[in-house]
Amino acid sequence: MTTKYERQGLILRLVQERPLSTQADVADALRARGVDAVQATVSRDISQLGLVKVRNAEGRLVYALPGAADLRRLEELTSALRRWLGGMTSAGQLLVLETPRGFAAALADAIDAAALPEVAGTIAGENTIFVAARDGFNGADLAEELRHHLERDGRE
Repeated sequence: MTTKYERQGLILRLVQERPLSTQADVADALRARGVDAVQATVSRDISQLGLVKVRNAEGRLVYALPGAADLRRLEELTSALRRWLGGMTSAGQLLVLETPRGFAAALADAIDAAALPEVAGTIAGENTIFVAARDGFNGADLAEELRHHLERDGRE
């Protein structure tokens, strides 16, 4: 049985060794090394490790270790979500976010600044934000990603 810390350490080594574009790629790479992990566990590990997606030399989005600027943007997103997010509803390629009146633009700015690879862009009103998913993702994927940011404890 592998501990959480051993599994996360292996994930860090794997993303440095080879291009891994999806959570399924990470789970498959873990299995190839004898570590069985379900997608939900891999998703949580990726979030807790603060991995970011970057374009590699071939132009593919792949997981990578975050730089200081990436960490700062993700911490600001987590803080903004905790302060202003009221509710989330997925609708096809969109995620609809609710905020207290007057805070939608601030939260949309934080989402845009975080440069999440799943997010194509945001449109904010007074208390509602439409978050558009990039091709290959949907509103439910966006909701899951934002939930992971809400679960971060800020010390990672």
